[in-house]
Amino acid sequence: MSTAPRKTVRRTTATQQPALRYRVEVLSLQAHLFAVTLEIDRPAAKQRVTLPVWIPGSYLVREFSQHLQRLTANQGGQPLSARQLDKHRWEIETDGPQTLTVRCEIYAFDASVRTAFLDSTRGFFNATSLCLMVPGREDEPCSLDIAPGQAPAGWQVATGLRADQVAAQGFGRYIANGYDELADAPVEMGNHWRGEFVACGVPHRFVVSGAGAWFDGQRLLDDTQRICEEQIRFWHGDGAPPFADYLFMLHASADGYGGLEHRNSTALIAQRSDLPKLSDSPDKPPALKATDGYTTLLGLISHEYFHTWNVKRLRPAEYKRYDYAHENHTELLWFFEGFTSYYDDLFLRRAGLIDDTCYLQLVSKTINQVQQSPGRLVQSAAQASFDAWTKYYRIGENTPNATVSYYTKGALIAMCFDLTLRREGQHSLDDVMRALWQRTGGGPMREADVSMVLKRLGGRSFETELGDWVHGTDALPLTRLLEQQGAKVHQEKTPLAQRLGLRVSENGGLVLKNVLRGGAAEAAGMAAGDEWLGIEFAPVRRGGEGEAWRVRRLDEVAMLRGQRTQLTALVSRDGRLLRCPLRWPGEEQAVRLSVGDAQRLAPWLANATPAQP
Repeated sequence: MSTAPRKTVRRTTATQQPALRYRVEVLSLQAHLFAVTLEIDRPAAKQRVTLPVWIPGSYLVREFSQHLQRLTANQGGQPLSARQLDKHRWEIETDGPQTLTVRCEIYAFDASVRTAFLDSTRGFFNATSLCLMVPGREDEPCSLDIAPGQAPAGWQVATGLRADQVAAQGFGRYIANGYDELADAPVEMGNHWRGEFVACGVPHRFVVSGAGAWFDGQRLLDDTQRICEEQIRFWHGDGAPPFADYLFMLHASADGYGGLEHRNSTALIAQRSDLPKLSDSPDKPPALKATDGYTTLLGLISHEYFHTWNVKRLRPAEYKRYDYAHENHTELLWFFEGFTSYYDDLFLRRAGLIDDTCYLQLVSKTINQVQQSPGRLVQSAAQASFDAWTKYYRIGENTPNATVSYYTKGALIAMCFDLTLRREGQHSLDDVMRALWQRTGGGPMREADVSMVLKRLGGRSFETELGDWVHGTDALPLTRLLEQQGAKVHQEKTPLAQRLGLRVSENGGLVLKNVLRGGAAEAAGMAAGDEWLGIEFAPVRRGGEGEAWRVRRLDEVAMLRGQRTQLTALVSRDGRLLRCPLRWPGEEQAVRLSVGDAQRLAPWLANATPAQP
């Protein structure tokens, strides 16, 4: 393994110049601007160009054209008229078949993994935010020249695209087989940390921006290597994965989290404090036990890497061909995001990065997240998948009452199928995933494919489970299945906010973020956005004086209540002071899992690899 920058020029076999050529240049660090040029050979008489409105893997119309400015067009240096047709399309009247050149500027100051960012510390972009499409020619090969422009000296480039003529620092020309491939390879620029490892014979690169000198890069490489090897063997045994190399791009920030999968790379964001740290003393061995934050980071890495198979290749039939201009609806995100969420932490356990106790704690958290969301009784996992475009990414005060996460509910559905298959026969969900890969040739699939594979491996129809668990809102049989597999299920008190039916902010005052359906706070007439100022108690004796107290935190409410079951909440709403009669709720139960029978857990968690389908 090495962290040294590459010193040689990377080249592929000489290729003919593509008819579509992009150039992205750092125009201004201070203004956060990229300059983008597109050259089109043999343009149409009325040539149209478009910018995508969304990026695959993040199911929300994000209107990337809002950041596009100064679009111009010319042929042979002669300016042409570029008429905007709507929010993301332009039409250019050309003068013959000679090369058409379209230029624009893109404002880039969104530090997420979905768009583009540029300042004096780093640059990052997805082609969907910068590169105009040429309708009807999306399948043509294209090139991408990444030019330093105003980039500081020493900046390097990292991307999963195939290099054509690229200098040691990574600036230069890359090749894509079409727009889909171009859109599926984000670019990281800057003075980032770099490392490498080989997993099952496949070279992997890792770049990290924003880390301090205390960052233990070797540990991150070692742990990521174990995850990658476990997943490659899961899908292919001793065979080769469907990619020749892989790139992890991680941006460490003060406060951030997220990831977006790609065919041979992933873009990640994590809190800087979650990175593994070098020992303070050279004589002191490193603490190998992962912190909660580092475990979360490893789970994110595992999640996005698993997507290399489950969503980038084994994907919904609706995504066989992306429509970059509109929403692409599917009811299968419970499978592609949910099943991936099931396997992400499970691979940490199977790779030996966490133990049984830690894994079961993570499962407990997922169970409680779903159980404590009233929306689980309103929306099925299939509906949640279809509504991702309008509900999941558009979070409001009523979101927990009306929706369920296809990530967490899907993960629990996956666990139910896995434990059911293990209890009833010789197969598991592992076998189902591999059989789906074989059945579809690693390509698009439908729910019918899941049903058929479950029936073949399970020896019976699973239509009832698919109907109840995926398309229904009934409770999942979690307790029974977990106990049969060797986990011990404990019931514990829920946090006070959950018992009251609230989600709150206590930063300088007690503000209600969400009021949960069917809870005590809703019954009292409290509403999202209220500031809970104080509480009142009626007199203990007739003719006596009542009490009123100022509160700033929920634990103060619990302390002042004592044993009383009735109180009045004093809230501020839209400048008015309101009294809300609140009946103190009874106890509610949350789930905590522990190891009951380690022997029965082992085939599931340690994964003595079951028979191949």
